[in-house]
Amino acid sequence: MINHRGPEFAALLRSLVERIRPFFGSSGDILFFPAAGTGGLEAAVVNTLSPGDPVLAVTIGAFGDRFAQIAQVFGANVRRLEVEWGRACTPDMLRAALARWPDTKAVLLTHNETSTGVQQDLPALAAVVREHGALLLVDAISSLGAVPFDADGWGVDVVITGSQKAWMVPPGMTMLAVGPRAWEANSKAKMPRLYWDFVAMKRSMERGQTPYTPALSIMFALDAALERMHAEGMERIFARHARLARQTRDGLVALGIALFADPAYASNTVTAAWLPEGIEWRALSKLLREEYGVVIAGGQGKMEGRIFRIGHLGAVTDRDIAGVLRALRDALARLGYRPGTTTAHPRPQLALV
Repeated sequence: MINHRGPEFAALLRSLVERIRPFFGSSGDILFFPAAGTGGLEAAVVNTLSPGDPVLAVTIGAFGDRFAQIAQVFGANVRRLEVEWGRACTPDMLRAALARWPDTKAVLLTHNETSTGVQQDLPALAAVVREHGALLLVDAISSLGAVPFDADGWGVDVVITGSQKAWMVPPGMTMLAVGPRAWEANSKAKMPRLYWDFVAMKRSMERGQTPYTPALSIMFALDAALERMHAEGMERIFARHARLARQTRDGLVALGIALFADPAYASNTVTAAWLPEGIEWRALSKLLREEYGVVIAGGQGKMEGRIFRIGHLGAVTDRDIAGVLRALRDALARLGYRPGTTTAHPRPQLALV
C-alpha cells in the first residue's frame, strides 16, 4: 500500500487514465470508482437523470434488464424495448421505439450482453440515438478492452466498464468515460447521489486523489495489465479476441452443439450455446470442474439450465480454448451425449413494453 493522498498515487492515477483512454476512444473525463460494474451503471444513471425522466431501456438479456431496473428504482419513467434473448436490437427496432416515445431523454444500451453472448452493432444504434437527440448511456462492461470502441466517434455520452473483464484484474473497480453532453445533463440531474457523484470524483482526480479510499490494489493490477496490453497492441488484442471467438463457435458446432446467439451478432468475448437435450447442467458443470479443471458458466434468468457459456476475454489463448473444447467433448460423451441429438429450440418474439 502507498499513501493515496501522496504524489506516488497521483502519478499512478494519471498514468492509468491516459493509458486506458485509447480503449474508450474518448477525449472526455475518465473516472474510477471502487465498485463492481453494476455500480458504474448506477453512477451513469444518477448523474445524468432526474426522477420522472423518460428513459428507453433496450434489453437483450439479464444485464440489460439490470440497467433498466436501476433507472426504475431511482424514479425514471422507464420504457423497455425487449428483444428476444440471443438476438440484437436493430437500428429499425430502435428507430421505431423512439418514434413511439419521442420524449425519450436517455437510451440505455448494452454493448455486449454476457448472459446471451450477443454483441450489438453499437455504431449503428448510436447513430439512431443521435438522430433523436437523446443521451446514450452504454454498458460496455464485458466488451471494452477486447473489441474496438470509439466513444467520441460514435457519440456515446457515458461508457461503463469493469476491472474483472477484458482488463484481466480482480473485481472491484468500475471505470467510466463521461462526455460533454453527459456533463451538461449532470448539471441539471436531480437523482440523489453521494458516493457516485461525478463532480466530486472529477474534482478529486484532477488533484491526483479520489474523494474516498480508492481500490488501490486493483489499480496496481490494472497498471500491470495495461503495460501488458500496450505491449501486445490494441489491434492485435482485438484480432486475438475475434479469432478465439471463432475458434470457440467452430469447435462447438463441430461437436454438434447449437449456438444460442444470432451468428450476425455473436460476441467476441463470450459464447453461449444450447445445452444438448438430455444433458443436465449441474452434472455437466460438476464433471468439468472436478475432473477436468474447467469452469464454464450456466445460463442466467429464464435461460438457467438451458444454455451454457464459455468466456474468451482477457488473458486467454488458443491453447486455452482448445483445452476447454476437448474437456467439453469428453465430459459430454461420458454423460451420454452423441452429436446429432440436439433438437431445435423455439424463440419468442420482440416486445415493446
